Amino acid sequence: MLCMGKMMATLCAVATIQVASQVWAEEPVLLWGDTHVHTSYSFDAYMFGNATGDPDAAYRFAKGLPVINPGTGAWVRLELPLDFLVVADHAEMLGVSRMVGQGEPAFLDHPIGQKAYKYLKEGNTKEAYKAMSEAMFTSDPDIKAVFDSKAVKQRNWNDIVDAADKYNEPGQFSAIVGWEYTSHSNNSNLHRVVFTAAGGETAKSFLPFSAMQSAKPEDLWAYLDSTVQQTGVDFVAIPHNSNVSKGKMFNTVDSNGKPIDKAYAEIRARWEPVVEITQAKGNSETHGNLSPNDEFATYEFYPSLLAWPEEPTVTAADYVRPALLRGLEIEKKVGVNPYKFGVIGSTDSHTSLSSSEEDAFYGKVVADAKPETRGGGLANSGATGWDAAAAGRAAVWAKNNSREEILAAFKRREVYGTTGPRIALRVFGGFNFADRDAKTKNIAAVGYKKGVPMGGDLTQAPQGRAPSLLIHAVKDPNEANLDRIQVVKGWLGDDDKSHEKVYEVAWAGDRKLDAHGKLPSVGSTVDAKTGRYSNTIGAAQLATVWTDPDFDPKQRAFYYVRILQIPTPRNTLFDTLALEVDPVATTGHPAMIEERAYSSSIWYNP
Repeated sequence: MLCMGKMMATLCAVATIQVASQVWAEEPVLLWGDTHVHTSYSFDAYMFGNATGDPDAAYRFAKGLPVINPGTGAWVRLELPLDFLVVADHAEMLGVSRMVGQGEPAFLDHPIGQKAYKYLKEGNTKEAYKAMSEAMFTSDPDIKAVFDSKAVKQRNWNDIVDAADKYNEPGQFSAIVGWEYTSHSNNSNLHRVVFTAAGGETAKSFLPFSAMQSAKPEDLWAYLDSTVQQTGVDFVAIPHNSNVSKGKMFNTVDSNGKPIDKAYAEIRARWEPVVEITQAKGNSETHGNLSPNDEFATYEFYPSLLAWPEEPTVTAADYVRPALLRGLEIEKKVGVNPYKFGVIGSTDSHTSLSSSEEDAFYGKVVADAKPETRGGGLANSGATGWDAAAAGRAAVWAKNNSREEILAAFKRREVYGTTGPRIALRVFGGFNFADRDAKTKNIAAVGYKKGVPMGGDLTQAPQGRAPSLLIHAVKDPNEANLDRIQVVKGWLGDDDKSHEKVYEVAWAGDRKLDAHGKLPSVGSTVDAKTGRYSNTIGAAQLATVWTDPDFDPKQRAFYYVRILQIPTPRNTLFDTLALEVDPVATTGHPAMIEERAYSSSIWYNP
């Protein structure tokens, strides 16, 4: 039974349609994972205290095995194992901080290495970080020769590949080879996680491209293209934290300031079919300043850039929904949409531990492992540990659990993201869905037969018909009930300007839309004095067929689905209850949040 909990009648209440137990299609299968975990091999992770969490620990934790928390020394375990994991350590000085900390002579013979080693032994991680930054951001070829040598890269990259191969179990668990490209020009976050289906000697035959080679993403894409030609492997690059990109991630110009043309749009769309919409450093869907009619727009806003004291910008180039809209406008001009991407969530954990549960969150970095230390800022940042969100998760509809099929699902954008809960979500688009399709026992069979899945395209609409979405969402069995299903539509008007609208399409209980199309709050069961809540409100599952009431067959459009949970405690509430301090006054964050899931879009192309 999909309908679980103490209050069966309440949990099964659905505003639009009463849904029977669902039988999921055998293929594709829903896989849960994280494409963005850092270990002690990452430059910053080691400097922030992660000296013991190597790639082995990351994979063991993801597989549900007990491991030692690098920050507390206690053993921890992920209660529900993941299906896949990408260890995405920074390519920039990969493994070097760890080697300095272990006193390798090649680095201690250099003044920067001596200084960093001294600070590390004194426990002064902030100064050690600053010292190593001299080597990371230098243009001095003599310094690069020591800290960014090919031999050092190869040695540490071999360790990364070997760990992935060791824990990879096709059909059971995919340990995926990858890295992070950390372009940070002028304190702008233009980072990408890159992964491949390759392993073994094939993966060792190339080295990760880093921002020390070039801070321009165009050069990363050129490297990926040449590596494919040389080796036959394939890659996916995933932009993340556009929310702290200083207006550059989804720009209208390239890295040289030239307007985006067809060639740029084609190569970006090829290598970046998916972006990270949510993670520890905040949510990148949209912001209230950009989507003023969306009451849920500003969620988990991250208050700092990666270099203090600059603050984040809020522009169309910083957020995912405005980028999707911008992509329609660019496509009209050059013929190709550079921002036609799907979405996922991942953690960006620097603790080696892929934790996204509010009540079992181990911090973004090891320095935040304990509640009493989370109020302190990190080196070169104005953020605290309490600013970090316990997020997120990547959901993939793949033909099977293998590196190759997971990469293929990313390529076709049949993926989605959540802020942590494992909400099962199906979305199909088509022109022939009927209301009864939401009640079928095999939604997948109907969806694939009559339409396209999330990430897909609809072409010219039949005469007199508008696109419909077949949507089915099921709560995480171990988490909170669902509040509502929303559809976010973006379209290109006759004036060649983009527009957006959020539709309430299904919800729990007997609430009614007001005259403005707004839905009353589901309420809250959170007890801020105990950190507990109950599933006496909300629904265990929601389903509907929604047809666009404002469709114009001549206008380009996209549709994506957003699922909201009922309110639950934020991770900071648990910390402050344990510390016996006020949660909001101490942390600057609300005591409760509404976690969510985001589907990849379906595009209509007339």
